[in-house]
Amino acid sequence: MTSSQQPHVLVTGATGYIGSRLVPVLLEAGLRVRVLTRSADRLRARKWADDVEVVEGDATSRQDLETALEGIDVAYYLLHSMDGKDDFEERDRELARTFGLAAQGAGVGRIVYLSGLHPSSGHLSAHLASRVEVGDLLMASGVPTVVLQAAIILGSGSASFEMLRHLTKKLPVMVTPKWVNNRIQPIAIADVLHYLVGAATLEGEVNRTFDIGGPEVLTYREMIQRYATVAGLRSRTIRTVPVLTPGLASHWVGFVTPVPSGIAKPLVGSLIHEVVCQEHDIDDAVGDPEGGKTGFDDAVRAALGGTAKDRPEPGTVDPARLTAADPDWAG
Repeated sequence: MTSSQQPHVLVTGATGYIGSRLVPVLLEAGLRVRVLTRSADRLRARKWADDVEVVEGDATSRQDLETALEGIDVAYYLLHSMDGKDDFEERDRELARTFGLAAQGAGVGRIVYLSGLHPSSGHLSAHLASRVEVGDLLMASGVPTVVLQAAIILGSGSASFEMLRHLTKKLPVMVTPKWVNNRIQPIAIADVLHYLVGAATLEGEVNRTFDIGGPEVLTYREMIQRYATVAGLRSRTIRTVPVLTPGLASHWVGFVTPVPSGIAKPLVGSLIHEVVCQEHDIDDAVGDPEGGKTGFDDAVRAALGGTAKDRPEPGTVDPARLTAADPDWAG
């Protein structure tokens, strides 16, 4: 695939946080877009619904996947089973295997998958380990796969950002686990979309992971304080305790924030890791976003634009803004 070709792309997870924002950016870039969804009705409210081809089907069905993947050059895999149920690892494993086999059978030229940034060694949380395994399965499918690995994504509607937002707003004084001192390399949603679009037109049969991150490495403690400053709140008092298990911490987060426990628990469990880019090859392969990577403060300012009641269509405003596609608990 050369950069002069405009690929025909499939987006799975088009009703989700990333997918709903990715589709209009792909259309703006001139790509032909097809989406796979379990419910076409859910997409009818999207401003871009008439500009895409909609295939109604279930990603667990090999037959539905074969229909959706027919004639596709690049398939965006934006699926996961983060719902709090104990068997999410096996479900994600089977979903990735089925998708890879169907993509290979359909002659798809590339899969693009958004995974999680993680340490290069040591034990991983169940959530991160599953994300890494899915990437490995897709890369082993026989279809060249670009795996983009990101840490906290900064933007309204992002579960990890909403967790940061509500912890900071509601707790001027907080007792936290030691992981608030772990280093994290967050990335703005606009920059994530830049790399996702760029991944579609990489030259050659690329089959590897790429770390993606913003220009700053911060601790969670620093992110809380920086968020407070941007939001016009006074400095937060943070005390750490030596023992607070991920399970207890997730209950604490669930009590303070509206993020559903099935989402909050794996996110909190993953915060025990330091997640910093270990390579920056994506910058040579795709190039920086126009104007450079977005700093933390600017990303937060963009996310705080508008109000919780003001929910425009994705693609009509800055992707960091809250949109009509985001869940009711966001914002």
